[in-house]
Order: sequence, then structure tokens, then C-alpha cells
Amino acid sequence: MSAASDKPNAGGLPVPVTPAGATSGAPAEHPPASPAGQGMFGIHGTGDVSGFGGLVRPRQPVEETPRPYGGYFDEVRDALEEAYPAFGDAIEKVVVDRGELTLHIRPERIAEVCQVLRDDLALRFELCSSVSGVDYLGADERRLHVVYQLTSMTYRRRVRLEAAVSAEDPHLPSVTSVYPTADWQEREAYDMFGIVFDGHPNLTRILMPDDWEGHPQRKDYPLGGVPVEYKGAEIPPPDRRRSYQ
Repeated sequence: MSAASDKPNAGGLPVPVTPAGATSGAPAEHPPASPAGQGMFGIHGTGDVSGFGGLVRPRQPVEETPRPYGGYFDEVRDALEEAYPAFGDAIEKVVVDRGELTLHIRPERIAEVCQVLRDDLALRFELCSSVSGVDYLGADERRLHVVYQLTSMTYRRRVRLEAAVSAEDPHLPSVTSVYPTADWQEREAYDMFGIVFDGHPNLTRILMPDDWEGHPQRKDYPLGGVPVEYKGAEIPPPDRRRSYQ
């Protein structure tokens, strides 16, 4: 007897019933965008956005790390503070976590800080290996963060920079004049998150078509998708699947 027909009537014959836990009219009609912390199948407040597990990841506030930091981290901070007179205005906080040094930079100062980190003889962070975007929707008013991974090949050191902008004014200077490797990486962050890097030589989409609307890796972007055929069955896209409450 199927799950949808397991309730007998007076004559002993099964009659259709709504499956327990399922909303009527499936596939569900979700709104175009889901709020932060909500996954598929109506799951709320969990870090597991797939909806299949019970993972809950609490959000911890990012606070300034007291000195001493340990290792070479104190030397990097001291050298930057000495070489960059605007250190107090440009650096929002310094965080050491999981063996990594992160300098939180005011967005309008990011190119200046990179210039000093590259050129000062006591720092010499010659390589920018990564520029990526992060969306902290619901956790930070300046929800769009840009993360820069810098490496000093001279001193065999690494430092992580982070700058935050709002979705309403997602602008900060491009660092391509300091690190040419940031060219395509900034284009990807622009394409996926809508972060605008002022002064970039050719800030155009790099993954999506030029006429694409929206930025797919923002957390309020609709799931969308296309149906997938697998072993004779058609799997609907995420925003058209049955919602379990």
C-alpha cells in the first residue's frame, strides 16, 4: 500500500491522503529568494543549506585579537604601522584565528595598504594569490566582503586582508595597479557578487553572459536551475522541489 493511499474507507478500500509532513500542491512555490539561514525543503536556522542534515553553526562575532599574536604576526603589524602613517585610520581591526593573520581594512584604503605591503622592505608581500568575495547576508550590515590572500616570497610569510562594503554601495578601489594578478579575480568577484572595483581596467563579467541579470553567489539570489533527467526520472530544480515542513 503506497504512502499516499494508506487510509482505508468503510469498504476497506484505500483512499488518497496527503503525505504527512508535505505541503499541498507540491512542487512547492518558494519566493524568488530565501532569507539567510534557510535551506531547501523549508529548513530554517541551520548551516546545512541542503536541508538533509541537522548541522547548526552559530555565528561568532569577529573581535580584535589582543597582543602578542605570536610567530611573525607581531613583526608584520609593527612593520606596517611604521611604514604606513595612516595605519590607525585604515586598519579597522587585527584578528588572529586558526593560525592566520587577518587585517580588516577600510575599503577606501585597500589599494594603499596593498602598495605598502608590497613595497616596504620589511614586508615584501609580492604576490596576491587570491581575491574572492563573501556574502554575510543577515550577519553584517556591510554584507559583501572582499578577501585578499598575500604572500611574501622573500620572507615566506602570508597575510589575509579583508574589506567590507554594503550591497547598496558595493564600491572599493581596484588593486590591479599593485597586483596585476588581481585582474580576472576582481572580475569574478564583480560577476558573482556585484562588487565594483573602481579603477579596474576592464570590469566586465567573466563567467556569466554579458546580459545576465543579478549576481549568482549572493545569498539572496534565487536558486533557480533547470530540470535534470536521471535514469528516466526528471528531477526539478531546487526552487521547484517539494517542501517538507
